[in-house]
Amino acid sequence: MASNQIRRAVAAALTLTSTSLAMAGSIEFSPAPFPLTDSEKRSILTSDLAVVDGASVPLNYNTILRSGDTSGNGIFGQLHDINGAALLAEDGSPYISNANDFASILKGEDGKLYMVSHFESRPGAMYLTELSQNAQSGELSAVQTRPLDFSALRGGWVHCAGSVTPWGTHLGSEEYEPDAKQWRDNDVDDYNAAMATYFGATPDQASSVMNPYDYGYPVEVKVNNFNDAAVAKHYAMGRLALELGYVMPDNKTVYLSDDGTNVGLYRFVADNAGDLSSGSLWVARWNQKSGGDAGAADLDWIYLGQANNDQASQWKDSYTFADIFNEADPIMEGEQDTGRCPTGFTSINAGHRGDLHQCLQLRDIDGDGWVWQTDQNIASRLETRRWAAMQGGTTEFRKMEGITHDTDRNLLYLAMSETDRGMRDFNRVGKTPPYAEYDIGGPNHMRITNGNNCGTVYGLALDGTYTATNIFPLISGTPMTADYGAAADSPDFDGINKCDINGIANPDNITYMPGYDTLIIGEDTGSGHQNDMIWAYNIRSRNLTRIQTTPYGSETTSPYFYPDINGFAYLMSVVQHPYGESDSDKLEQPSETFGYTGHFVFPAMTQ
Repeated sequence: MASNQIRRAVAAALTLTSTSLAMAGSIEFSPAPFPLTDSEKRSILTSDLAVVDGASVPLNYNTILRSGDTSGNGIFGQLHDINGAALLAEDGSPYISNANDFASILKGEDGKLYMVSHFESRPGAMYLTELSQNAQSGELSAVQTRPLDFSALRGGWVHCAGSVTPWGTHLGSEEYEPDAKQWRDNDVDDYNAAMATYFGATPDQASSVMNPYDYGYPVEVKVNNFNDAAVAKHYAMGRLALELGYVMPDNKTVYLSDDGTNVGLYRFVADNAGDLSSGSLWVARWNQKSGGDAGAADLDWIYLGQANNDQASQWKDSYTFADIFNEADPIMEGEQDTGRCPTGFTSINAGHRGDLHQCLQLRDIDGDGWVWQTDQNIASRLETRRWAAMQGGTTEFRKMEGITHDTDRNLLYLAMSETDRGMRDFNRVGKTPPYAEYDIGGPNHMRITNGNNCGTVYGLALDGTYTATNIFPLISGTPMTADYGAAADSPDFDGINKCDINGIANPDNITYMPGYDTLIIGEDTGSGHQNDMIWAYNIRSRNLTRIQTTPYGSETTSPYFYPDINGFAYLMSVVQHPYGESDSDKLEQPSETFGYTGHFVFPAMTQ
């Protein structure tokens, strides 16, 4: 399909009826200043105000807790081992994580407000915080905090983004699942081995104390009260480098984004509404219509089988990578990988640390003499990406991040931090083609012409069953340098920010303001923007407004919108690991590295 046809289709998808437009609310933000001075680059800068339905609302970033803060008897972000003892840093002090990530606002069964907060570490942590809501201003503050106990689940792992289910529970994630093939090869890398400390072991003992299949799942938390919160991993939903799961309004369909290189998009459909403990799993297949811009495609969905938590929990404790797959070497011509595999083996290119091209064959896993549906279901839950690729799903996406639902248009929005590597056709931004690593082997479904390391937010059209039928680019960043995707270095390049400072760079977590036509876009960027930002994008007018900037080396995480909690609306915003991603040489005081978990307050915004 030609680019002008794609643009017309996009415009049609984004258009609301005149009746809907008349009912929609309005919000406009004053632009946050762009940080220019050293002092500004160390600060959190925000819009001064928002005009909501014609009324001016002063905006302030309100910090609930910073990592290391004490509230009640808890120290926010302190990491613990499986026995609840504090983990210690190299200097003997308690280890505090500055990797604050998604933070939800929930109503407990006792009627109080609570926050469940992620810490994106190995071992991971989730903290439960009781909140107090100021009756006049709506500002939230911490009353007390404590770590949630993951010991029965053998710990938590790299808790990244998340969402709140329609039934009011926290749905968290475990990103960058450990590659079980490393355990087979007795070659566990440092990233995965860091989890061994949770078990009181050293990293070089990781292969003996860890089961890689314990990690990489959605995590649901139901809060009854401060002393009673139930934590469950949904093994039935599959195992990924899970950025987050997002539940659709039918209370059954869940979209799962897979973060990394050569990854897939997944859809889980629960057997029963409001219950994620059993259901069917599907992977998307990209059927390309256009390779221009960031590409566009129709989507098919490939069935990966049905399972429940009890089954999948038994499988993870019973089988290893070697039980699931036979593996062969690719067919070579001299030193060149042909992309082909020996007879009986499937050629895939799917993201894991190490070789992407693999030749795999499903084994008789359960030993009943047949390679049959049970074996396929086991593979689909423990080795979801590999099995999805073997079934013909698309595992070529690069840095798949946040998901949110536009209830006004019934569109899904999906952030892709970069459109590069496997998304291109034997090419990579800034490299000389052919660049085969990300396309050798596998089907090479995605063949985008121009890669963009400033990233894209896509729209996905949904049918009446909340199944995505096609995907198209909504908004992209603008590269300033050749190594980020510009045809040549732009004359506007300032020598620091490789993506245009008036546009997005490496979109990460996103959230939609229903009834207000506004998509909130957070960034996770290193060289794209020196200071990560949060933006408000008006879907109807296409206006983009910077509403927050963060200190050197931070990542913006957890933008998430709540239209009405006791008469106030909230936009959550978390500032992760200041000075941790770049500009560490500018650090002056250790306290500057502490992460922020905070929010903006508005009047209730319901339409």
